[in-house]
Amino acid sequence: MDNAKTAYEAILGLAAEMVLDEAVLKFRTERIYRAIDSALVEGDKDTFRRLAEELNALRH
Repeated sequence: MDNAKTAYEAILGLAAEMVLDEAVLKFRTERIYRAIDSALVEGDKDTFRRLAEELNALRH
């Protein structure tokens, strides 16, 4: 019974980690999109390129 409980706790821990990772990724992606929008409005090509690269890195 202890092995089943240990396995269950490990699976729950992994699931929690996956949910947290997804939430962090979503937060970072949304932050980058907002910053890209601002860079476009301001005409800041360097910032736009840097943020676009950062966004592409998150996707891979």
